[in-house]
Amino acid sequence: MQKNKERIMNKRMIERLITIHNVIKAGIYPKCKDLINIYREKTGYQVGEATIYRDIDALRKNFHAPLEYDYEKQGYYYMDDNWEFSVNQINAEDIFYLSCAKTLLSTFDNSPVYNQIASVIDFVTQTQVGNKNVMLNRIAVPPLPKVRVNEDVWNVVIECLQENKVIKFDYNGRWNTATTHRMLRPYQVLLQDGMYFVFGFDENADGGDGGERLFNLSRMKNVENTGRAFELPKDFDFASRCGGGRFGAFKEANKVQYEIEFYDDARQFVKDCVWADDQEFEDYDEDSLTVMRFSSSQSMKVMEWVLSLGANARPVAPADFVECWQNQIRMMAESAGILK
Repeated sequence: MQKNKERIMNKRMIERLITIHNVIKAGIYPKCKDLINIYREKTGYQVGEATIYRDIDALRKNFHAPLEYDYEKQGYYYMDDNWEFSVNQINAEDIFYLSCAKTLLSTFDNSPVYNQIASVIDFVTQTQVGNKNVMLNRIAVPPLPKVRVNEDVWNVVIECLQENKVIKFDYNGRWNTATTHRMLRPYQVLLQDGMYFVFGFDENADGGDGGERLFNLSRMKNVENTGRAFELPKDFDFASRCGGGRFGAFKEANKVQYEIEFYDDARQFVKDCVWADDQEFEDYDEDSLTVMRFSSSQSMKVMEWVLSLGANARPVAPADFVECWQNQIRMMAESAGILK
C-alpha cells in the first residue's frame, strides 16, 4: 500500500491523472488509447496501456472518483458531473497567496531560483483544477530591470552552500574592475532587485588576512567547487552585519549614526517604510521639515538613497557623510555645466 502511495505522489503520475481527469470531465468518453494519445500530445511523453489502466484504478481507489466505463459509447465518464480531482487539501485562498508569491518573485524571472520556485508553485496550484482564482490578474509587479545569472555559476554556488565547501572564482567588481582571484567560504545567497549576491568570508581579502565580502553572481567567472570544507560560523546571517540598517546588499565594518532632514513630499515618503531598526522621526511642521535619526553600516546605500530624493533630503550628520554628499552634488553640478 505504501509503495502505491509513493507512486501516486510522483509528479509525472499526478500530471497524467490531471490530464485523464480533464479529458473525462470534458464529456468526450475517451478510451484508453485516446488518453495515451492526448497525454503524448500534451506532454511529449509516451506511456503504455498498462500505465493508463493503473492511473484509472488509482483515481477510483485512492481519490474515490465516480469513474465508470460506458460500453455503448466505448469510453470513460463520471457518474457525478460535479466531482473534482484534488491532489491535496490546499484551499482557494491558499492557492491565491501561493500564486501571489510567484508573481512577487517575477523580478527574478528566468533565473535558476525563480524557475525552481515557480515550478513547485505551479505544480501545487495546478493540481487544484477546480480552483480558478480570477483575482490573480489583479496582483502584479511593475516592470523592473532583470539580471541574467549563469546557471552553471548558480549551481556551483548552491552546491558549495549545501556542502560548506570553498568556492574559487575570478571577479570584476563594481569599483575595482580589474580581474581578481577569490577563495570564498559562502555563507548566504542574497536576493535584491532581481540580482543575486553571495555573502561569505573571502580568504584573499585584506592582503590575505581575509574578511567578509559580498559578490554579485553575474560578475563571477570561472567558478569552481574546490572540494575544501569549512566550518560555517554560528552568526553567519548577513542581516546582523548591517548595523540595524535595511538598505540592501551592502555592509561595512562600522555602525554609523545618521541624522537627515527631509522636506516637502519626502517627509511622508520616508515615514511610509522601516529603513532602520532604530529609526526615529521628529516633525517640525512650521518649517515643513521632518528629521530622521537612525543607525546603519551601509553608508554607500544610504548615500544612494539620500541622493535619490534630490533637494528634499539633506544629511546633517555624521560630518564625513555630509562632506561626501556635498562632493557628490558638486560633481553632478559640474557634470551638468552649472559649476565651472
